[in-house]
Amino acid sequence: MLCSSVWFSLSSCLFGKPFDGGKRTMDHGSQQQQQAQQMPGPFHVFTGPYPGQHPTLVRLDELQREGAMLGQQVCSFSGLQSDREYKRLERELTRLLLELDQVETEGRMDLQQARKRAAGEVEGLLRYLEGNATHPSRLAIEELSREAQSLLLAGVVAPFRQGQAQDVTESGEELVEAVQDVAMRLAQVKTEGSVPLRKARYRALTRVCAVQEVLEGRVRTHMLALPLSDDTHEAVQRINQVMVQVSGARCQLVALLMGLSGRDSCAHLARVLTELLVELDSLDVSSNTAVRNYRKQVVEEINSLLKHIDLEGEGDDTHRYDLAQNDSIREIEAIRGRVSMLRGEVLRQGVAGQGAELQSLLTHLDEVDTGRNPCIREARRRAVLEIQALITYLDLRETLGRRNPGRDEPPPHTAVWRVLASLSDLQAQVLGFDGKRADKSYMVLEELLTKQLLALDAVDPQGDQETKAARKQAVKYAQNILSYLDMKTDEWEY
Repeated sequence: MLCSSVWFSLSSCLFGKPFDGGKRTMDHGSQQQQQAQQMPGPFHVFTGPYPGQHPTLVRLDELQREGAMLGQQVCSFSGLQSDREYKRLERELTRLLLELDQVETEGRMDLQQARKRAAGEVEGLLRYLEGNATHPSRLAIEELSREAQSLLLAGVVAPFRQGQAQDVTESGEELVEAVQDVAMRLAQVKTEGSVPLRKARYRALTRVCAVQEVLEGRVRTHMLALPLSDDTHEAVQRINQVMVQVSGARCQLVALLMGLSGRDSCAHLARVLTELLVELDSLDVSSNTAVRNYRKQVVEEINSLLKHIDLEGEGDDTHRYDLAQNDSIREIEAIRGRVSMLRGEVLRQGVAGQGAELQSLLTHLDEVDTGRNPCIREARRRAVLEIQALITYLDLRETLGRRNPGRDEPPPHTAVWRVLASLSDLQAQVLGFDGKRADKSYMVLEELLTKQLLALDAVDPQGDQETKAARKQAVKYAQNILSYLDMKTDEWEY
């Protein structure tokens, strides 16, 4: 559930003006104005009717309290129109509208206005509910989830149900890559800050990333499955049997996480895996180091599956979908803030010597825990590119400052350096750019960078290998600037 403050913010967004404590005025005479000022605002935290309050206002208070409760549920709902919860919320809001319509106003303008305002807010909730459930991004999330389901049904679940060997076919790594691709596309779905959309994307991502990790473990342990023969130790036969059960549990977990299992439950699978841990722990393998290590490996496999069991309700009643509150994102943002300050110093004052600090920031970013979350990985990648762009700019400026061409320098080589000098000036503008792709300044920068690429293409090295290498580096440099400009304007979000 979302707190009431979140609901008030949504109410302001939906209905054009914030809650004013019930002190709105009406132009229908002083007595009506006083009565209107006493009416609670939309979805206020009610303490009950005021003494001597009109029965109609008492009834409106009751209906608004009910609307407040439904509003919080609407704010937290992140499903589709076909979901049972959507249909329940739609039914309850429609019923509330009908009951509001039946409230008797006795022809009084103030009561009619109060009823109209309450009905408008309920209608706004209905629109909000439908808008999020049918939003193009919500449908894109669902389509990607179905794509992942199809991949895993064909590659994991169906073979398991047919009793085929489960530990990996030659297509195992290809399946992992296909699931990873779905995860990356999910991370790129725009949510426009909508809580229901962010929750839906987070819920889908956590499952797909969990399945990706399970599959990677499946590929990783394929060559290690059953590494010891039964006659090595009396406990090995049972450990081997447990390993086979773990392989089956891995497939069951994939089916559960992706909604492909109609019979099993995460709770049941957790009990089975826990019992296997207890059984392994009871085996006496202290006399044999190889068997002890083998048992340890199987225990780690079971624990790697157990940590994904609790994803059944992930994203429904937690706030982890809000990556702005994620510790890793906060760490990345703090680094980006420092990079922004350094970039400002460089562009304003031409200060050099920040290379050491920038390199330390890159090291710091490399240590940030992404938790296998594609959104956090993408945020870190972008921060890395921001630092690298500033480092390459400083390096080129320093190189240009030290350049002392000789009289016998080939003209094509001079032409390449002339382009690099122009690229350095353009990169300074790109580093300082803070607009959108539709802006004229963006289109001008893009055109000027493209012209520099064309100028490099026109340079004829005349067989000089040094000039040829320099031109190749300059082309790569220009392309990197264009890519960086494109990244700054693609409106990516967590």
